[in-house]
Parts: sequence; structure tokens; C-alpha cells
Amino acid sequence: MDAKLRYKAKKIKIIFFDIDDTLRNSKTGFVPSNIPRVFKQLREKGILTGIATGRGIFGVVPEIKALNPDFFVTLNGAYIEDKKGNVIYSNKIAKDKVEEYIAWTKEVEIDYGLVGSHAAKLSRRTEMISQAIDPIYPNLEVDRDFYQNEDIYQMWTFEEQGDDLTLPDSLASTLRMVRWHEHSSDVVPISGSKAAGVAKVVDQLGLKPENVMVFGDGLNDLELFDYAGISVAMGISHDKIKEKADYITKTLEEDGIFDALEGFGMVEKELHFPQVDIETVEGPIATIKTNHGDLRIKLFPEHAPKTVANFIALSKDGYYDGVIFHRIIKDFMIQGGDPTGTGMGGESIYGESFEDEFSEELYNVRGALSMANAGPNTNGSQFFIVQNQHLPYSKKEIARGGWPEPIAEIYAEQGGTPHLDRRHTVFGQLADEASYEVLDAIAGVETGAMDKPVEDVVIETIEIED
Repeated sequence: MDAKLRYKAKKIKIIFFDIDDTLRNSKTGFVPSNIPRVFKQLREKGILTGIATGRGIFGVVPEIKALNPDFFVTLNGAYIEDKKGNVIYSNKIAKDKVEEYIAWTKEVEIDYGLVGSHAAKLSRRTEMISQAIDPIYPNLEVDRDFYQNEDIYQMWTFEEQGDDLTLPDSLASTLRMVRWHEHSSDVVPISGSKAAGVAKVVDQLGLKPENVMVFGDGLNDLELFDYAGISVAMGISHDKIKEKADYITKTLEEDGIFDALEGFGMVEKELHFPQVDIETVEGPIATIKTNHGDLRIKLFPEHAPKTVANFIALSKDGYYDGVIFHRIIKDFMIQGGDPTGTGMGGESIYGESFEDEFSEELYNVRGALSMANAGPNTNGSQFFIVQNQHLPYSKKEIARGGWPEPIAEIYAEQGGTPHLDRRHTVFGQLADEASYEVLDAIAGVETGAMDKPVEDVVIETIEIED
């Protein structure tokens, strides 16, 4: 995402989302788990949200309504409500035009549907109609005369002609077709579109198109993409939509909405800090058996996959068996993993140094297992365990320095080495109090030149529980 587009995003005051295959998979009903968090964070930042859909408001599924958007632009802009149910705008189709449309469908021998503000009906049921409409509106009833007692805002075609089907001139002067399915088109007022509906909301709010961002994937989003200040196409979008988009994001299943908004700087990942509540962390456990006792460590493969894979493989191969902790500094750390015992050797399973894996969720707090290195991206086999118990800073001071509050609290109360963060890959954490006692005992041994213990502190073996 280029800097110019990110700069344009600073002007965005409201974001409209299509539903089908943008917020929700139209076939499976899948909604990414981070979508509620997206809406919550946008709300906290003062950015309004809206739904812009070809669906009627009665077809907006509960999980989308639960997002509590500020506006519902439905039926391709023909009917708009705010989140309190107040009608912002409506554009019904004249009854005589509905009757003329029905007469035309009979003439060309196709089926139709009629859509009111809060209900819809079909002219009949066929397998083709069911395949087209049921994923959006399941179990619609048949009622050819629905228009007699209800205002109609949109109609449907059900046919196999596709784009070859066109409205007669007498209807085309006031209505137009918008293809949304291989066997169906929306028939809407000629002046109606998602863009026209969104414009009604934007005008009411006193905003401008440059303040609008939209997400979509289908042909009924074309005018909306022309209107909005920034348009984002989902990864599976129609080619014509991609051509108009300012930015093409990942698919819905790949968290495309979150990915794009994070790139625009509008949302942030919700961070979880496993070191804060290590007892609840599930995953592989390494037990470093030493001649001073056992160090039981929970590993973090999701945060540092390559580092953990390296450590586990070396451990299982017996690479660390008999290796010493060659550098021990009380109130700092204990370092080992070099089979030469000099601090100058060791290699990874990859045959060469490998890259750092820094995580926003892991830090060099007391008890952290981290990779030793000789500079950026020079990881091999050596590691250290942070032992420092004291920092001369308060939680407030540490947090002011940019550390997350839960981590600042651990640093202030338990100790650690924050100056090593983003310099050394954290990939594990001591799992129990007994391990801390062993850590402190090892840190307290007598050392000589180069901080090497006078008497060897030996890693007898490292056992892995996958």
C-alpha cells in the first residue's frame, strides 16, 4: 500500500461494506472472527460504519446486524435506515411500472420477484430460482400479487438469458437491470444505486465523497467505487471491480478487510501476551535438564515458528546434550547452546544463520527464553534465559517508553531486560516456580574470565513434549 493512499485514508470519516463475499461468505455464511473487532475499533476512532447491499434490510443476517453499523443502505440504495430504525430515504417503484414489468416478464416467459422494504415474494418456485435466491433469502413465499398491498423498491428477474436480456424502452426509461447472479438481475429505479444511497447518507452528515471508503466485490458496487474517495476490492472480486479499485485486498477468508484497514492504519491487531498468563498457554514444552536441576519452558511456535522448529529439532537430535552454559551473569541472564563452549560456535538446522522473528506479543521479561546472536538475523543454536529480577523503573515509566501495559507491569514487578527487545528473538518462557529457583541457582554460581562458570553448568539433555 503506497504512502499516497495511506495519506488519503486520513480523510475517511465513514466506511461502507457490502455483505455477500465481502463481510460474509454468501454460500457458507462464514464471517471472519475479527470483523466485530474491526467495527469496534472503527467506532472507537470516531469512524462511522455502514452496510451498502443489494439485500433488503430483512435479509441482513443477525451476525451482520450485531455489528451495529450506523447506517443500512439496502436494496441497492432504494431504502435506507439508520441503526435506530429511522428511515433516512426511500425510492419506491411506481405501481403502474410494477404492473408493466410483470406483464413484460410474462411476455418474455421469465420469472420474477418483488421486493418491499421488509419482505419479498416470488412469482413461483423452480430449482433455478431456489439456487439463485435461497443463499440470500431462504424460504421466500410465492405471491404474485404482493405489490397490491406493499410498496415495491426492487424487482428480480429469474432467467437463463443473462446479459442478453434487456428491458423494453417503456421500462428502460425509469428502470434498469443490475446483474448479480448468472440467473438473476436486480431491477431498480434508473437513478438508484448503492452510490446514490450512500450519497444520501453522506449529504445528510455534511460530508464529501473524499470522506468515504467502500469495500465490495460485485458489479452492483461499480457506481459506488466511482463515487467513494477510496474503494477496496476483495480478492475474489469481479474483474471490472478490481479495475476500478484503489486497492485490492485479500479474500474474506484471508481476513481481507482487517488486512486492508490495518494497512490504512485504521485498525490494530488485538494483542495477547502469553507471558502474562503462562499457565494457560498450550503447546510444546521443553525441559532443559541440567546438573543443577530442571528448567521447564513453554515454547511459542505461533510467534516464532522457525526459531522454535530449530530449537526442537536440535534438542531431539541430542545437539545440546553435554553442552555447558558458557556465560552466566547474575542479575542478567544465563547463556548456552554452543557445543564448543566458547560462545563462538554452534549452527542451526538450516545450515546457516537464520532471521530474527520478533513478535509484538513477546518480550525479554524475567524467565524469557531468547536467541543469542551476533547482530541482526544471525541466529544459530545459542540461546539465553533472562534472569534479572530488578529494574529501576516503575510500570508507568516503562509504559511511557512504549511497552504495552501488561508487559510494563511484569517488567516493573518481576524484572527482565527490556533493552534486548527487538534485538533478540523471544521464543519461550519458564513455566513454573521450581524452574525459576533453578534459574536463580545457576545465576548464582561462581564465574571467572569471560563470565564463564568456574565449575561447568551442564545441559544433560533437553526433552520435548509436543
